[in-house]
Amino acid sequence: MADKIKVVVCSGTACFVMGGSELLLIGEQLPDDLKGLVEVEGAHCLGKCRDGHKGGAPYATVNGKFVDAATLPDLIERIREAARESEARGAGEVGDEP
Repeated sequence: MADKIKVVVCSGTACFVMGGSELLLIGEQLPDDLKGLVEVEGAHCLGKCRDGHKGGAPYATVNGKFVDAATLPDLIERIREAARESEARGAGEVGDEP
């Protein structure tokens, strides 16, 4: 897999106190098969609280897909899904010639 899976965790006040602080440490919690595949960054605010979104803090994204009321197990599962999607796309390209 060439591209890393990008995880962005909201670290705005509400998200941070509702568990975002732990989510920022997800790199330390990843299973061995996912280590090295993930890039984690914090964002000042993802704006979901302000836009009336009902899912609940903390918010995060995995490759741009929002995760509401995110937990470490939620994010790990979403990362696994993103890794499978990436592998499936890569497998379809093997042997293809322009």
